[in-house]
Order: sequence, then C-alpha cells, then structure tokens
Amino acid sequence: MSGVNEIRSTFLDYFRKEGHEVVASSPLVPRNDPTLMFTNAGMVQFKNVFTGLEKRNYSRATTAQKSVRAGGKHNDLDNVGYTARHLTFFEMLGNFSFGDYFKERAIELAWNLITREFGLKRDKLLVTVYHTDDEAAGYWKKIAGFSDDRIIRIPTSDNFWAMGDTGPCGPCSEIFIDRGEHIWGGPPGSPEEDGDRFLEFWNLVFMQYEQVTKDERIDLPRPSIDTGMGLERMASILQGVESVFETDLFRHLIEAASSALGRGPDPDTVGSFRVIADHLRSSCFLVADGVLPSNEGRGYVLRRIMRRAMRHAQLLGARDPLMWRLVPALVREMGQAYPELVRGEQMITETLKLEETRFRKTLVRGLGLLSEATEKLGAGDMLDGETAFKLYDTYGFPLDLTQDALRQRNISVDLAGFTNAMEQQKAEARKSWAGSGEAATETVWFPVREKHGATEFLGYETEQAEGLIQALVRDGKIVDSAAKGEAVAVVVNQTPFYGESGGQVGDTGVISGEGFLIEIADTQKKADGLFVHLGKVADGTVNTGATVELKVDHARRSRLRANHSATHLIHEALREVLGTHVAQKGSLVAPERLRFDISHNKPISPDELEEVERMANEIVVQNNPVTTRLMSVDDAIAEGAMALFGEKYGDEVRVVSMGTGLHGGKANRPYSVELCGGTHVRATGDIGLVRIVSDSAVAAGVRRIEALTGEAARKHLDEQDKRLRAVAAALKISPADVPARVEALLDERKKLEKELTEARKKLALGDRSPAGVPAENETIAGVGFLGKAVSGVAPKDLKPLADAGKKSLGSGIVVFVGAGEDNKASVVVGVTDDLTGRFSAVDLVRVASAALGGQGGGGRPDMAQAGGPDASRA
Repeated sequence: MSGVNEIRSTFLDYFRKEGHEVVASSPLVPRNDPTLMFTNAGMVQFKNVFTGLEKRNYSRATTAQKSVRAGGKHNDLDNVGYTARHLTFFEMLGNFSFGDYFKERAIELAWNLITREFGLKRDKLLVTVYHTDDEAAGYWKKIAGFSDDRIIRIPTSDNFWAMGDTGPCGPCSEIFIDRGEHIWGGPPGSPEEDGDRFLEFWNLVFMQYEQVTKDERIDLPRPSIDTGMGLERMASILQGVESVFETDLFRHLIEAASSALGRGPDPDTVGSFRVIADHLRSSCFLVADGVLPSNEGRGYVLRRIMRRAMRHAQLLGARDPLMWRLVPALVREMGQAYPELVRGEQMITETLKLEETRFRKTLVRGLGLLSEATEKLGAGDMLDGETAFKLYDTYGFPLDLTQDALRQRNISVDLAGFTNAMEQQKAEARKSWAGSGEAATETVWFPVREKHGATEFLGYETEQAEGLIQALVRDGKIVDSAAKGEAVAVVVNQTPFYGESGGQVGDTGVISGEGFLIEIADTQKKADGLFVHLGKVADGTVNTGATVELKVDHARRSRLRANHSATHLIHEALREVLGTHVAQKGSLVAPERLRFDISHNKPISPDELEEVERMANEIVVQNNPVTTRLMSVDDAIAEGAMALFGEKYGDEVRVVSMGTGLHGGKANRPYSVELCGGTHVRATGDIGLVRIVSDSAVAAGVRRIEALTGEAARKHLDEQDKRLRAVAAALKISPADVPARVEALLDERKKLEKELTEARKKLALGDRSPAGVPAENETIAGVGFLGKAVSGVAPKDLKPLADAGKKSLGSGIVVFVGAGEDNKASVVVGVTDDLTGRFSAVDLVRVASAALGGQGGGGRPDMAQAGGPDASRA
C-alpha cells in the first residue's frame, strides 16, 4: 500500500469508516471567493461552513483536494525542479470537523492512521504545537506516548493559523518524520530547520478562537478541525524516496517524457524533467477546470506554467511540441480519481499543442533578444529590471523564463526593478477601475438564509404563484417595509421567478399584495439557494410578512425558454460538426438573443456554421417533447449527459433531453442530453427557428457564437432579405446574381489598386527603370542616398517602394516618407545588404520618426518602418 492512488484511497476509506462524509474535490477555480487565485487547500470549499454562513447535512468531512500554488501569495513556481518537495500542483488530503469532535479526537484519528494504517514508526516521528497550547501537548503525550523532547513548542505564526485579520483562528500542530542522519537538516525551531531531514507531512489546525479586533480574541462556541496532509509527501515517505519526484506517479510521468524525447534524465537534466512532470499536472488540471492560457489573471498564470515547461522541453532537445504527447500518461495515472481529466482529454491535448506551437516562435525571438541584452554581462552580474520587463511586456517572454535562461550563466535579474516597472504600468489601469461595491452587501443574505432556509422554486411548473414575504432589504440593510418609489430586494418563501444562473438571466414581472405593487426588474440567487427579487415599489407600501401574488413576465420567459433550449441544440451540433473537444466556456441566455462560448482553436468556417444551424433546426422541426429527469450526478454522466467544466452540482441534478438523434449513430437516443437547472420549452417546435448571426474569437482557444430564435430570428432574416434586394436594385440585377457580381467587382477593384500602386511607385522613383538612377539620388559621405516625400501611397505600400528603390540604387540608403489624409506620416528606411554592417535601418528609422514628432519604430537591419503625428515635417 504505497502507490499514490492506494494512499489516497486508504486515507479516504479510513475517515469514511470513522463517520466522515467523503466530499469530492472542488474545482481549482474557487467558487464565490474572489480573494483566491486558485484553490490551494482542502478547507477552501468549507470556508463558509467554518464561519457559520453555510450549513451542510454532515458535521464531519474528508477530501482529496486538488490544489495549485503558482501566482498570488502562495507561489511555488520558481522553486519547482530545484528542490525535493516544491510543486505547483499537489493533492491535499484532509479531514474536517464542523463543531463535532475537537483536539483530542483529531490527534487520536491522525495518530491511528499514520501508525496503524500507514505503518510509520513512533521513534521516527515528532510534532510541533503552539508554545501556549498545553492542551495539545498533553494529548500528544497521552495518545502517542511522546516525551517532551518529541513535542516542540513553536512561538511563531507558523503554528497559529488565521483565516484573515478577523474571523476564525487557532493553534496548529504539525507532524514531522525524521528521514535520517544522511540528509542535512535540523528539527523545527532549530537553525537548520530549512533542511530536508525533518519533513512536515500533516498539519492539524484547531479552530477555537474568533479574532474580533486586532486586540480582542474570544472563544468560538463550536470549535472545529481543519487538517491537511500532502499526498505526494506521504508517498515519498512510504515509498522510501528522498524526493516527491521519485514517487511512482512522477516516475511514470518522467518515463513518458523520456520516451517521447528519446533520452533519460541525468544529473544535469533531471531538473528539467521534473519541471515538465509537475507543470504537466497543473496545466492539465487547470484546463480541465475551465482555465485557458491568456495574458491576464488565471489564464496568464497557466500560460507561465505551460511556457516554463515548454522552455525546459526545448532545453532537453525537443524540436516539436512535446507536452500534448504526455497527456495520455497523466490520464492513465490520475483519470480514475479525477474523471474530469478523462472527459476533457481532447480539449486539454489541443490546448497544450496550440500553446506550444505559438510559444516556439516567442521562445526563439525572446532568447535572441535576451542574448543581445546580456551579451556584455558575465557571471555574477545582474540584468536590469526594466529590460526584463520589456521582454515580458513587449515580447511576451515571462520573467521566470528570463531567470531560467540566465541561471545557467550565473546572471541574476533585478526583481525590484522589474516589479517597479510592472507597478508603473498597472497604476494607469487602476486609476480607471472602480469596484462594484456588491461584495459589501452580500453578507446581508446569509442571516436571511439561516433564518428562513432556501427559497422553494416553482418556476418549472408555473409562472404565477402565491407566497409570503420573508425579508425586505433596502440599501444593503434588512428593513420592515418599503414605500412607493423605493428600490427594494424581496425574499419570498416560494417563487416562480427564475434566479440568474447557468448563463440564463433572471426573470422579471410583478409582485402584488393588498394595497401595493412591486415591479421586478431582475431576480438573483444569493447565499446558496435564496432567490432575491430586485425591484421598485410602484404603488403603496409593502411590509415583511405580507401575502403576495408573484407573476412572471410570460412573453419574456417564453423567449428565454426558447433561447436556452436552442443553446443546448447548438452545443450538441457544434460537437458533432467540430469534434467532441468542444466544451462550453460560458453563455448568456437573454430574452433577445443567446451567446455561447466554446473551446475551439480556430475560426469556424461558413460551411461548418451552416451545418450547425441546419442540424439545430432539424431538431426544432421534429417538435418532440423536451423531457426532464432528476437523478444523481454519477448516474446522469453514466447515461451520457454532458456536465460543464467547473460547474457546481448538488447531490441531485436535472437532466434535460431533447430531440431524436439522427447523427453520429444516435438514432435511438435523445439528440441532446445535458445537466441543466434552467427553464426550457415544452417541445422543440416552440423554439420556432434558430439563426446563427456571428462567430468570433474572444480569447486564445475560445470562440463565441451568437444566435437568435423565433420571432427575432425571423425579423433578422427579413432584414437581410431587404438589404439583399436593395443591393440588387442598386446593381440593376436580380438578388440571385448579387454574389457573382460582387466577386467580379472586387476582382476589378483589386486589379485597379495594383495598377495604381505601380503608377505611384514609378512616380516616386522619378519614372525611371529599376536599373537606372533616379533624379533624387545623392551621395553623402560616399554612401548612395535616395530620399523622397510621397503622397497618395498607403503605409503598407512604402516597403515595396523601398525595395524597388534599393534595387534601383544598387548600394545605399533609401528613405520614403508618406503623408496620410489625417496629417500623420509613415516613414520607411531601407539599407542595401552591403551596408547593413555599418548602418541599421532600425536606428535610422527611429531618428526619422523623432523628426516627425514620433518615437520608436522597428524592423530588420535592412528594412524598418515607423510613424509620426506631424506630416508637415515630411
């Protein structure tokens, strides 16, 4: 029992037998917690349970939580590959008590697991406690039989945990193992504690206080337990290896990388193999949870992880994209424990392959620029932070790659200068940013939820119902009444109004009672199941406790139903036309239109869009009933229902099926089957018509489809038809002949533009043949020079003009300045090949740009281009 998968199962099974609910890992993107970049501990999903804002139907829990520490406060990225234990992705095994057992039982459970189940020897173990926690020290003596020298008292914050400046907090007790005298290091609290001899593998947090203010701390009425054991560390202990990278899971991943590269690790390359294995895990799990590489936020951290791994693959000799080829090995190792890897394998593979293909261009360019910037630096020198930031900001070359590349030459980077340059850039963005202020009012809903429970939703069966007002909230505060003209949020015991979720916007309508009327402009979900109706009192005064009638805007709801059902049909059609890698990345179901974001790495062709639309409308025409069933998540997925990446599902889910499958061998099965809590049409015919109106890119690997249904789709087609007839009338042809005529006109325009460009070129060159020397030719200091200001020449045509000038001149420097209609100038400088050793077109064009009131410019030593705001200086 020493394999990673066996250790995980043993831990969870042990606590299951001890009365704990086995709770699935939450996604790496934290839900409802904007303070965290990524989930980095097991307690994250229970944060509101510990604070009392959320109730669960169990008081004990155990989890194997996938976690990432890369970016933000907890960032292990730069250490990975160079230490025995740092990882960007890791699994945190934990057991939790929410006001159930406390300190003694927590220590007893931990001791029995590690000694009886895992077989660790007592004489190899020691623990730390907070220096004033006599209670915990006493329990360790009683339960484990430890002497005082095995219980180390730590006075620092390392052994006192706090959720924040205020809130739950308490002392910790960490469990260590002595790995032997052959490894350097000392016990915790000693000068040598940073060594690897004594390895901490389990932290028990005793939440027993509440920090009220900086100076006031009180006892919690229901003390709780939060523990965290690093699975990879425990595997290294049980497998008798000195590094987490030598455990079975990492060994198999490194073997897969070795096989793909055709070489194995040696003392000089083992760090690169370890980086690849670790970063493969974090990259794949982040993509599976819906994160895609981008230039900001979580997407940028993912891109840094991916590119660091790709840089190390390149150092190992990879000449083609490598990471995507290792995905099957990871799925084999971890797919059973984390089925999202299996479901998302194709998407993960394509994302890694596309990112690595793009990055290879950036890598070659960035390494070349880095080489130029450091050619005069030697071992022990430091690259200035401004240059490092320019490589990152202008050329997309991350800081950690700069550090990695320079580490081999023993050159450091001025991190303070880099940070300063980044902060200066961010300062401008901060000036224009303002928070919504919504978070400040969110906590008002938790006591309402605690007092009254979740709102009963009736909207699947009806659009009109009676209810009882349980709470009124105005300006973020609970009030007893609201008068005419006041904005108010209303909570009712039951409602037919749909609260915004799953991409579908909230319902509107009216709530009325004796002597008052409230116009509802939106409905939101708050505090895990509370439906909040946002509106304005149109007449009378409303009071808490009043009996009311709730009536949803029927026409608007009908359009929402049609658009939501159409989204399901389009999703399935996209998967059939483009491939099963297509996954929903976001959606907006509004009454006037629908918007659907999907994972796909290239533009969708017009023929593909036409086929998607045709397939969706084929199901609409069937007019088959839309069915809904309630079942467990596992049963639903087993039956083929699609679950969305990163979406939170309860124990019981709604499974929406529609249409009869006519494609892909699914003739006897529903066409679309998805887990969905939204509202839908009764039969597919109620959608009326599906019309896709656009496809666009919104991020790397993400396409956005926008579509219309029903009356909106019909009006759109009518407008298109009117425009087509207007064009046909202007061209004096029939509508059917418009495409061919437009193509002919475009060909004619292209021909005329080419002729015009050639005419301008001849005029600019003095109307001489390329072999001749134009009248504007000069010799300056023995160097041929051709310079001229030209008009009517587009910036894109200046380079061909300069090429012709260089050919005409034979040897020399060519400068052309073009003046635009907006009084802006473009300048191009060309240097013949025989002179590029003496003159750089880039340096010269920057001088020319400055003369035109501009700055910068770029290109190659033989050809460069820039601009300026003042064409009068041309």
